[in-house]
Amino acid sequence: MTYLLDTHVWLWMLTDPGRIRDDLLSELKDGQTTLLLSAASSWEISIKWAAGRLKLPDEPSAYMPSRMQRTGVLGLAVSHAHALEVAHLESHHRDPFDRMLIAQARCDDLRLVTADRVFEAYDVPLVRAA
Repeated sequence: MTYLLDTHVWLWMLTDPGRIRDDLLSELKDGQTTLLLSAASSWEISIKWAAGRLKLPDEPSAYMPSRMQRTGVLGLAVSHAHALEVAHLESHHRDPFDRMLIAQARCDDLRLVTADRVFEAYDVPLVRAA
């Protein structure tokens, strides 16, 4: 199985794994599941860190690669196809990072792991994190 992780789910894996359902956390850690983190998540984390809205033990350029390696997460680049898919999304909300994750999941036929209920309004396969 391949999962695209919502930004908060990946951060929970690192800092507060108890927020993730036990059965899902086991699956995310088992090594048989491919975990993807979008470049949009790195962008979101960088913006929030620079604005002082997200505390990290190191700056994002060091934190992201080391923690992605630690959690066995692979990067997912944002392609032109992903960006163009955003134009086809309903306007249920305006968060550009969430909208990109939804577009990536739709384009690449990925299951999106999230605790954010707003994703349920979109036509995308979801895995509830909490």
